[in-house]
Amino acid sequence: MSFDAVDVVDAFKNLAPEASVVTAPLSLSDFDYDLPEELIAQEPLAERDRSRLLHLRGDGSLAHHVFADLPSLLAPGDLVVVNDSRVFPARLLGRKSSGGAVELLLLERLEGRLWRVLARPGKKLRLGATIAFGGGELEAEVVAVEDEGRKLVRFSFEGEWNDVVDALGRTPLPPYIEASRDEAATRARYQTVYARERGSIAAPTAGLHFTEGVFRGLEARGLGVAHVTLHVGYATFEPVRAEDLSRHRMGVERYRIPGETAERIEAARAAGGRVVAIGTTTVRALESAALDGFAPGWRETALFITPGFRFRVVSGLLTNFHLPKSTLLVLVSALGGVENVRRAYGEAVVERYRFYSFGDAMLLYPALHGAT
Repeated sequence: MSFDAVDVVDAFKNLAPEASVVTAPLSLSDFDYDLPEELIAQEPLAERDRSRLLHLRGDGSLAHHVFADLPSLLAPGDLVVVNDSRVFPARLLGRKSSGGAVELLLLERLEGRLWRVLARPGKKLRLGATIAFGGGELEAEVVAVEDEGRKLVRFSFEGEWNDVVDALGRTPLPPYIEASRDEAATRARYQTVYARERGSIAAPTAGLHFTEGVFRGLEARGLGVAHVTLHVGYATFEPVRAEDLSRHRMGVERYRIPGETAERIEAARAAGGRVVAIGTTTVRALESAALDGFAPGWRETALFITPGFRFRVVSGLLTNFHLPKSTLLVLVSALGGVENVRRAYGEAVVERYRFYSFGDAMLLYPALHGAT
């Protein structure tokens, strides 16, 4: 079976679910909520698929499950789409020539040995500063200063870049995870079991709950699984600094939709199945591809999905619980309905769900007409 890009997009136009209706402009404060600090998960569960799973239906009703129940909550013919990007140890700890400690987070490779990085402390790292890592086998020089602590640095090293980074780098866990962890264990756990293509500086965390057992359950239930790749970068977790959401501009991230995945999506939708995205990064990749005609190869996206967005591909989402006032929570609310998601988060707090990267998950569908 073969479809060209026009066929795929035309099919989605006819089958796409409607986004929740927004009757008034929304601001950043509409996506705030109170979270007790003790609900921020500091450690992953020993068994990935024993996380709790909150099921938010399109009518706003809620049900409580464990993640291993996922296959039973989906229907035969649905297609599950995962982001197979692999996290690399993008956090480098070094010292300036003056002796001060410096941390660099690798954001984007520009060319050769030139990288855009996020530096801490950023203000004290001036143009021309040099940083040494490890025993000096890796060095960096600041060649340009940008906004919000970002710098351009040129690295000097011998050997293969990936080998050097793997030896010296650390897993870039979010700053709200405070517990010190064994690096080898962290690298194994802060990675999906299906990760393939190296390139992310943060895990697509909805996928952390999957096990081979869950995938076998999906197959036995008659569901398909397809892959996309979106390398998670700073754009995904960059803070929103404008109260007016229309003023926020997402940074650029790179993604790729294999032709086979596009064909399987079209076939599933034509047969009445849902496309269930695993994580917000998968949503952005799929919806960006639809807007871009499902062009082959690597593409770039700066898509910011807010309430009122018309979803052309995604008709279900499996996601973790996100930070207040984040672009991720805005995206989830765009699909599930602002009030529906707000109630779900309130229920999750009352029921003591675990939040953020190492926390629990939620399965949701587009808000039905009349639901918010």
